[in-house]
Amino acid sequence: MLDAQNNKIERREPAQVMRLSRLGSLHQCRLSFMRNLTRRMAREGWQFSRPVFDINDAGVGRAVYSAKGPDRTYSLVAFAHDLPAELRSDRVIAEAWDATFALFDGVPTTEDVDRLSQNVPLQEAGRVSEKELSLSRANRSGRLWAHVVDSLAAGHQPDADQIAQVGYLMRTTAVYGSGKFGAADREKLSDRPEMNAPFQAEMLSVFLTRAFVRDLVQHMAQAKGGDTAVPLDPALARDFGIGNSTGLGMAPFIVNHPILFNNWIMAREEAIARVRNVETGTLDAVTTFRNLLHRSEASIHNWHSAHEIQIAKLATLRKDLQTISGFVAGDDLLNDHPWDRLHRWAAKTLSEDGQELLASLMLEPYGDLVDTLTQDMSDNASDAFVIDGHQTISQTRDQIENSFGWALGIDWASRENIARAWYVSEEKLEPRLGERFDEPIAEYEQPLAPARDAALAHAAMMDWDAGQPVADFLLRHPEHRHTIRRAQINATAPYSEIHDNTISATVLPIDMLRAKLAFFGATHFDPRSDRWVRISMYSGAPYPEDLNQGNADLWVYPEVSS
Repeated sequence: MLDAQNNKIERREPAQVMRLSRLGSLHQCRLSFMRNLTRRMAREGWQFSRPVFDINDAGVGRAVYSAKGPDRTYSLVAFAHDLPAELRSDRVIAEAWDATFALFDGVPTTEDVDRLSQNVPLQEAGRVSEKELSLSRANRSGRLWAHVVDSLAAGHQPDADQIAQVGYLMRTTAVYGSGKFGAADREKLSDRPEMNAPFQAEMLSVFLTRAFVRDLVQHMAQAKGGDTAVPLDPALARDFGIGNSTGLGMAPFIVNHPILFNNWIMAREEAIARVRNVETGTLDAVTTFRNLLHRSEASIHNWHSAHEIQIAKLATLRKDLQTISGFVAGDDLLNDHPWDRLHRWAAKTLSEDGQELLASLMLEPYGDLVDTLTQDMSDNASDAFVIDGHQTISQTRDQIENSFGWALGIDWASRENIARAWYVSEEKLEPRLGERFDEPIAEYEQPLAPARDAALAHAAMMDWDAGQPVADFLLRHPEHRHTIRRAQINATAPYSEIHDNTISATVLPIDMLRAKLAFFGATHFDPRSDRWVRISMYSGAPYPEDLNQGNADLWVYPEVSS
């Protein structure tokens, strides 16, 4: 959108950005939480150590990895287990894992590690303290793990093609933080500069977990091969990320945290707008862009999936990359707002997946212009959820129309539009999505259908006097409090609401998962159904001992020969 008064290109409209199909096409970018963390650690010269690595030849034991920043030290406490193959599961209801972890605030004593050894392996069944910032677990990728151990034990490197097919030696099934199971609340960390950006404790935990996994697989190869064993080649080691299996437990997050999600999207949209407003490109910027476009082609080539939805999206994305390469080959990208021209061309030519990949690539040459936006991606508005009861019925109706106008014309009596219902499972207290008309779940439904609820609240207000305070309405209809709150939030947080029906027969929860995981910095999304997805984290990143300002950022794009 162009601001007619000052000819400034503004952020894209929420009606365009907040559709689930587009949110489900987002890619990592400069603002992603993993890259923000590695840039900071390199810039501040963090120091890393491994004070404990007490693992036996069977691969069982404990280890501690410490990361020392300018003001504080954080330590990953890891426990390796001998898990029978038949117990290995990605499901959240699993009760045993190959490895379990806690991120400790400081350097743990032997007593701390002993205490954690009695609780961390139990995960949900155990309890941790406010000295712990996160709790997580991981399972081996069985065949690739065995292949790597056997290869190194036999004195040679594992097969690079097998590594590329899988991409990780272990995958996490949960990384819990923010007060779960007794861990420290977010408020304890929010005033720490290194933890102010979203999910930095969790991202640090995964970064250190990756180092532990590499060390563990080399330890197991050494135990098996003795003098014949060789260490993992550093170049191959960098190709390994940490996998993650994410299901429906993550999907409601972006509905339940409207201000936080608004801040993520707004930061990215502001970054895109700033780059589109660049009047003249530089040779350095264009060279960086072209180089990373080429490296992206290699990344997409190594992105595999067996799911029909993702197979189709990948085929289209690969064609989009060819189209982008052909277009930019004939444009110097130097004059006449080159990035805006490229962006407008993409909107007319590419799929949403291709458009969003290109938008991420456009940001890369302009770290000095956009990186500070990461400071605004947290939610520190503690009073934002307080409802303004003095607001009139007329004002509230207007806000609902502004926030959910697209939803007011939907036929909410149609079974197709209300086919699904979100509820919380009794077994694991995790969000689930069921079929409303096939399962007895309606009475347990969670408020995760903002569009339907907005239409109901708007209809309920129609017979009320326009000048009455909305507090009077809510005294009579407290069931609409959450809708009024969301509408008032949206007035100042325009990207807080998904512009789609989250309970329709055609909703794809994987779109919600991908939106959140893209901001984490995840790559190679591999849906296993419409409700859970596997990803890779930190693939290509330097390990702690190699991290420096020269390699702390663009590691997400694989190196290719020119």
